[in-house]
Amino acid sequence: MQCMILAGQNSTDVIEAAIGEVENDVDTGRNIVGRGGFPNSMGIVECDAAIMEGVPGRFGAVAALRGVGQPCQVARRIMDKSPHSFLVGEGAAAFAQEQGFTIEPNDRMLSDHTVAAYQVSGVTCNPGLIALDLRGNITVGVSTSGAPFKSPGRVGDTPIPGCGLYADHMIGAAAGNLSQSASGDGDKIMCYCPSFHIVGLMRQGFSPKEACCSVLADIRRKVGEDNCFEISLIALNMK
Repeated sequence: MQCMILAGQNSTDVIEAAIGEVENDVDTGRNIVGRGGFPNSMGIVECDAAIMEGVPGRFGAVAALRGVGQPCQVARRIMDKSPHSFLVGEGAAAFAQEQGFTIEPNDRMLSDHTVAAYQVSGVTCNPGLIALDLRGNITVGVSTSGAPFKSPGRVGDTPIPGCGLYADHMIGAAAGNLSQSASGDGDKIMCYCPSFHIVGLMRQGFSPKEACCSVLADIRRKVGEDNCFEISLIALNMK
């Protein structure tokens, strides 16, 4: 990402390319991302992804998308070319095909690791990335294949604006870099809209670190010490 930014590329292209490398690699798929990600309870890989620019109204997302190894690319096409902002399931797949993407069979989406782990749960992470380019454009992107062995059609916080990601071209951006177990902490996290909260605090003058820590402390107070769950956050301001 740094090399692309210094070469003068725009933040959205940088995010799409960087996440795409992670999504389409079966070795990083074991971190619940794209190709090689953990399947749902029916053994099918369903991916969620979103991309958001700081410019108002620039957002695109997919959820429960099957057969596409780089779902963030489809989210980018939705942002750029669709009258809608969020497509799911068969609708997302149909749009992807219209845009020239190949819908691959499920066995091409699985890896030896995820097939072997089909009956095993583990703690893993999905990535959130933020890029600020030399022209002052800021973009945030997220991607995940979701909680391992989730119910078919389940969508967590990742592709939801304000929850898994948020960007404001005057303030900055934030994203979840969520630690997830098989139980799916994203189901809890979406109730707190942490990314929107972080950007709001940065608008008030908080540094990115202060904003992230404040949001985590607020969630911890609300849920209580006995009900804490894993979550990590990243943020970047326009400075």
